Amino acid sequence: MSIRQFFLLSSLLLALPALAQAPASATVSLEQALQAARNNLDVALARNALAAARADIVSANRAPLPVLTTKLSQMDLQNGIGEGNFMTEKRVDKSIGLDWTWERGNKRELRTLTAERAATAAQADLDEIRTQQLLGVQAGFYNLLAAQERLTQVTQIERSAAQLAITAQKRVQAGDLAAQDAARTEIEAQRARSDVQLAELDRQRAALMLWQFTGLPTPPEQLQAQTGWPALTGDMPMTNSLDTLVDARPDVRAAQARVQAAQAALDGSTALRRSDITWGASYDHYPGTSTALIELRMQMPLQWGYSYQGEIARANAQLAQAQDGLERTRRQARAELQRLQQEALNTAQRARAYEVDILPRARKVAEGAELAYSKGAMSLTDLLDARRTLRATLLDALTARADYAKAAGAWQLRTQAEATAAAPTPSN
Repeated sequence: MSIRQFFLLSSLLLALPALAQAPASATVSLEQALQAARNNLDVALARNALAAARADIVSANRAPLPVLTTKLSQMDLQNGIGEGNFMTEKRVDKSIGLDWTWERGNKRELRTLTAERAATAAQADLDEIRTQQLLGVQAGFYNLLAAQERLTQVTQIERSAAQLAITAQKRVQAGDLAAQDAARTEIEAQRARSDVQLAELDRQRAALMLWQFTGLPTPPEQLQAQTGWPALTGDMPMTNSLDTLVDARPDVRAAQARVQAAQAALDGSTALRRSDITWGASYDHYPGTSTALIELRMQMPLQWGYSYQGEIARANAQLAQAQDGLERTRRQARAELQRLQQEALNTAQRARAYEVDILPRARKVAEGAELAYSKGAMSLTDLLDARRTLRATLLDALTARADYAKAAGAWQLRTQAEATAAAPTPSN
């Protein structure tokens, strides 16, 4: 068996198990992935939290329920209660009454306002969770696309290395090449096969990560990203003033709503100093005295020695905590937007440099090395160096393109989400 036949047979035997086990792939576009992310499990959890917060508004916006009281009293166990009909003749005081609490100090309005602000924060949390999921899916999609193209490139490199090894063995047999040089080409071919296996592992990991974000019905081993990179535009929309974008961010809006809710809760705690009054009335029926007696009553707590200082102090502390949280969220939001802006600009410049200048020059050098080696004007060492340089440049260019796609997509998702954040959101 010749060396060429040996390499071909080995490659076929290595590929047979993968071909036998390879499932049919399902291609997903970026829009499909983003649409799936808008309704994944994390978004569903946030949506349920919003529904619970809205239910709290209904619970808060109600007056205290009236209390119905019935009783039997004045039953004389020593002398008896007499004879006759129990309802009309026996000496038993029968009473039915109604009590209702009058909340003072706008407690109901403040309680409802607190719940409404909490629901507003929950709505903003839902928007933030959805934006985060879109960011994660967008990055996962381009990671998978980069892994797929990286696998394609290293596979082509592996085929070229295997062909060079076969050619080197022929030249050894013809006495035109040293056996040591042929061994170096075989080592390069083996390293290329190892790179293919590693690239396949990276592709599987990226597919699994994207599947976890989207929850698509397609199994992760069958998931494929639709080919297509965003165009390298030279005029990306940027802004020097980030104040508007910061204020419109969902996480900042949630923090602002929590400050407002804490302020309403503080006002509600202060309103506890105005004691509620419970009004009541009863109708009594007592044979032998009167069959129509009316009782009027009023109750209220006496704030002797305690005027809800603990509740007010706790509400003050929670308000200060919410204000500190808002300031921290603002700073983090501004820092993230500045980072996204710089990343979008820098990655665009880097990707454009690779596409326009670096990669074409590396291809030209590699092609010249191949031609020179085929004519005997270049050593094998120089050829392998040129190939390694081209391989590294190809992978670096792909990484730069993926970095730009993720950075530009993140900036676009963040700015689009925040530009429309102030608009009314339909109920989910």
